[in-house]
Amino acid sequence: MRTRKKVAIGAATLVVVGLAAGTVASYGASAGKSSDSMKGEASTAPSKTEKSSGAVHTITYWYPWGGDSQKWDLWRIGKYQKEYPNEKINAVYVPTDSGLSDGKLLAAIAGRNPPDLVITNNYQGAYALAEKGALEPLDQYLKQLPNYKQSDYLKSFDSLMKYDGQTYLLPQDTNVEMLYYNETMFQQAGIKQPPKTIAQLDADAAKLTKMSPSGKLERAGFIPWIEDGTQPFLWGYIFGANFYDPKTNKIELDTPQLVNTYKWMDTYAKKYGATTLKSFTSGFGGAFTPSDEFFTGKVAMVVNGNWFTEALKQYAPKIKYGVVPIPAPPGGRSDATTFSTNVWLVPKGAKDPLDALKFALWGSQGPILASDINQWRSVAVNQSSTAGIKFYNKKGQITDPIYKTVMELAQSPKSGSPALTSVAEEMGNDLTSIEDEVIYNNANPATLLAQLQTKLQSEVGPVKK
Repeated sequence: MRTRKKVAIGAATLVVVGLAAGTVASYGASAGKSSDSMKGEASTAPSKTEKSSGAVHTITYWYPWGGDSQKWDLWRIGKYQKEYPNEKINAVYVPTDSGLSDGKLLAAIAGRNPPDLVITNNYQGAYALAEKGALEPLDQYLKQLPNYKQSDYLKSFDSLMKYDGQTYLLPQDTNVEMLYYNETMFQQAGIKQPPKTIAQLDADAAKLTKMSPSGKLERAGFIPWIEDGTQPFLWGYIFGANFYDPKTNKIELDTPQLVNTYKWMDTYAKKYGATTLKSFTSGFGGAFTPSDEFFTGKVAMVVNGNWFTEALKQYAPKIKYGVVPIPAPPGGRSDATTFSTNVWLVPKGAKDPLDALKFALWGSQGPILASDINQWRSVAVNQSSTAGIKFYNKKGQITDPIYKTVMELAQSPKSGSPALTSVAEEMGNDLTSIEDEVIYNNANPATLLAQLQTKLQSEVGPVKK
């Protein structure tokens, strides 16, 4: 499923509210019939001895997506139930984020009637629930499942999976962020190689920018805060910021890395004019519209996720483009990305964690995810099998150059899931506000970051020594 990055539920949201969850629908083995793109068979699954000949096991499963993603998930459920006829799934559509962002899941946990299994694209919110003791630790159940191997999961997700030494979250699939560049524009500007550093990015952006004879901006080489450059933690992470240290419970915002992030962004506002850029970007469309700025040639380089390749295929198939890791400054994180990840979790008090995890493991296999990966170039975090994924040859080698970059970023030890803290939502919103203050009001980022650090530290508690 294609997801856009979301930030965690804040501490205030952890107050249980009396909200009802979505409507329950039971799906039998015939539900969610597969299309031709969904016929890949799994190469690994629960052992055949797990196909119970006795009682039916029924789990309640919450998921957050509608549309094509919902159809895909119902196909997956139907396939699982056909293969394991004594495993039944009551599937519940619960927008948004499977009840993490609006209190529905916490209400169910507090009412002692939680689902057995939840999948969500709000990984930071899920981690915050683990931190607050609202999730079941999974290790005792995973040990009972012969098909689970920690070594199958990309090591770059270790910090997301575990809290205080125990496993609480199982990643299903993830997206990575990359720099997209227009190859034709690069050739016309005499640029032979895409940028690897921030200095090269800035220099290339200047060469690619076009002004009319009257001085009006016609094309921007690059604008840091458009497309996925709007993600509140992305640029700071690339510049080397950590945001939060879970070992010491320390908020880390008043740092040279984060100050330099906003000062760098402000150089574009000062060079081209903040109001000029704001006016220029006001007419931009979304990524899945024909008026996206990269499609129309208004911007030569943008930061976006792997899923953007599908948007290009649909709306701008004639554009010649390339992808590279996001450029980084000296001391920053080169060849790295922030992740946006779908994760499985088992709420505290779930009635059948073991059967819930059987489905989660089965549903996280590369062959099951293959149709989705083949469309969006996403990554299965469980790398036990690549069967059915078209970007690999029979020897398991990646043949698609774009997917090679995607996988290199997903496997990079420098890549990660920043701000795993209960105040991530508040932090992300405030960092966006600081960005606006710096760009449009010439504010001093060091002062604002210091103030925010003090405020958030008081919310998470004292620093551990």
